[in-house]
Amino acid sequence: MMAFERTDIPEVLIFQPKVFGDERGFSLETFRVNVFAEAGISAPFVQDNHSGSRQGILRGLHYQIRHGQGKLVRAVVGEVFDVAVDLRRSSATFGRWVGVLLSAENKKQVWIPPGFAHGFYVLSEWAEFIYKMTNYYAPEWERSLRWDDPAVGIVWPLVNGQAPLLSEKDSHGKLLSEAELFE
Repeated sequence: MMAFERTDIPEVLIFQPKVFGDERGFSLETFRVNVFAEAGISAPFVQDNHSGSRQGILRGLHYQIRHGQGKLVRAVVGEVFDVAVDLRRSSATFGRWVGVLLSAENKKQVWIPPGFAHGFYVLSEWAEFIYKMTNYYAPEWERSLRWDDPAVGIVWPLVNGQAPLLSEKDSHGKLLSEAELFE
């Protein structure tokens, strides 16, 4: 019913559900405990969030230094470029990033484990994004990594090459060399 594949950072997974469709529409499973357990994900999901954003918006790169959150994310309207950055100092992939195109059309989901910064950039005119999280939002522990940190080197597919629109908080994100990190 659902397949998963590892990315260049093995702990970040892409889930591809099997879509059943006909002229009436489609149906698919977005979560199944046994499939996620097979992939090594056993933490329960405790919070769901839903956001909407217009083209050119970049949300992130967010993480919680305490109360770490694993996130299962997907686009249900439109298209986004989704990014995870490994902030675990002890990891062989520390400071590396992986990006995945998520869309209402491809129906892919990405698992980002605790210890990673996460963000996405909206490519379509409008996108709606769903997050399932393994821990509650704790604003006192939320941090932002700079979206354009040259040490990380994310290659964002910016629409018309224009700088993204950021929230006030995200415009003050820290460089990797200055950020609070995970062990």
